[in-house]
Amino acid sequence: MARMTPHERRAAIVAAALEVMLHKGIAATTVRDVADRMGTSSGLVHHYFASMDDLLAAAFEQAATADLELTTAAVEARTGPVDRLRAFFATYARAEQDWAFQLWLDAWAEAARRPTLRETSQRLNVTWQQVLARCVRDGVAAGVFVCPDPDGAAWRILSLLDGLALQSVAHRVPIDRTAVIAWSAGFAEAELALPAGTLAGPPGPAGVTATAAAAATPAAGRGTPRRPG
Repeated sequence: MARMTPHERRAAIVAAALEVMLHKGIAATTVRDVADRMGTSSGLVHHYFASMDDLLAAAFEQAATADLELTTAAVEARTGPVDRLRAFFATYARAEQDWAFQLWLDAWAEAARRPTLRETSQRLNVTWQQVLARCVRDGVAAGVFVCPDPDGAAWRILSLLDGLALQSVAHRVPIDRTAVIAWSAGFAEAELALPAGTLAGPPGPAGVTATAAAAATPAAGRGTPRRPG
């Protein structure tokens, strides 16, 4: 087998750290755990990462960025403000992403003790808010939404969505995923002066506005929150 380049070796360490983090949690992950997962020595891990905080932050950022990029792509593939928000909600809380919410829960819990992880989680959280704020600003500019403070509205919507999603993952009951989406979408409708039910249902096909999709699709499914995944 060919020797790994430094870049490949670093990527392998990050991947191993992420596997351990998902299995044991961020707080319980150690250098020895990561080295054992790779079948190598702790010294190799220390050679590439000056501290465990740096390694945990790198692994967290890799996973969280991939999830963020998926949601951003889904939003940008839609052409209308309403469909963009529907896409945001639908991809944000997919059933197969429970592990991502657990990772965020761990990251926030550890942020007070790990400066690099705190900076990373804060930066990514702001990026999530910016994706949502752009949706709101675009809707206001198009005359579809009424909102005097898009940035504030985005933070409020995201905070509710985060809180409900994390409770759903951490406790399993009594809040299920359908309620997470329905309640968050309902709150967003109130924030943006939209009629109740506007954001319910799945987004239309990529590149098709919500109006065009509604005209081409029977209305039987509208008004029922979609269970992502």
